[in-house]
Amino acid sequence: MECLDWSFKIFTMAEKMKAGILFIMAAVPVFVQAQQESSFEFNFNHVAISVIDVNRSADFYHNILDLKEITNRSEIPGIRWFNLREGQELHLISIVKEKVEVNKAVHLAVATPHFDSFVKKLEANKILFSDWPGKPNTVNIRADGIKQIFFQDPDGYWIEVNSEAEN
Repeated sequence: MECLDWSFKIFTMAEKMKAGILFIMAAVPVFVQAQQESSFEFNFNHVAISVIDVNRSADFYHNILDLKEITNRSEIPGIRWFNLREGQELHLISIVKEKVEVNKAVHLAVATPHFDSFVKKLEANKILFSDWPGKPNTVNIRADGIKQIFFQDPDGYWIEVNSEAEN
């Protein structure tokens, strides 16, 4: 009888293990799916900045950075939208009147394959630029060889322009 009890216990343990393995096999896809659903896969959409004079700022971003104005889908007066790249936008908002404090660490950064031509455009438009430490009319060269400059828009926001990496 003792042998029968022992074999019953082994059979029961084997069934429990089998059930446990089946449970794990069923749970893993649900767990993985739950992990995938919590990975939101964000894409950059837009940056919005508060400006004093939306038309002055719009002229600057259109004429200096050559950004194309797009439809302000909010249809709120005092706001203008610009295309940075496919699905990526810059929104200029003049309807908020609180003072904004800016510093160089908070900046918009863009890259261009026409870096040297862009620097010449800034010089022709008498727009001051500097390297990161602030030395006027100086191009910074990062450790990876990328050239970069910093300058400010009419509201004091900092803009960083980088050369594009060569492939």
